[in-house]
Amino acid sequence: MSFASFAASTPRGRQFVGAYQTVGVQSIVDQASSHRLITLLFEGLFAAIHKARGAMRAGDVQTKGAAIGQAVRIIDEGLKAGLNLTAGGKLAGDLADLYAYVCVRLTQANLRNDEKALDECVSLVTPLRDAWLAIGSTPAAQAHN
Repeated sequence: MSFASFAASTPRGRQFVGAYQTVGVQSIVDQASSHRLITLLFEGLFAAIHKARGAMRAGDVQTKGAAIGQAVRIIDEGLKAGLNLTAGGKLAGDLADLYAYVCVRLTQANLRNDEKALDECVSLVTPLRDAWLAIGSTPAAQAHN
């Protein structure tokens, strides 16, 4: 048994493991470029949707609701809130509308246990994530990180 699994098996140990994970995540966020922060939001969104899907299949209503709530918060408080509607023009407005629609579909997926709605959300956001990742791999983008 590893130390991590042993530590996680006790209440006090779980507290230490949780604190360690929080510090690790905070360190990543503190050191990340703006581009990396958006990438982390996309990763968190897909992880939350994946978790919601698993919970939906397992009939775990509480976990499903929490995961979908996390996905909605990532979109509203992260991706959508980061848009500059003035400077971003029509593109930023279109993204804001898309993010609002995805939040509605996530909420409907939660209420109806609808995996197809989760699939739709993933299919709508995947091209954005892929384009964002492609932008980050260009030499000009790497010079700004």
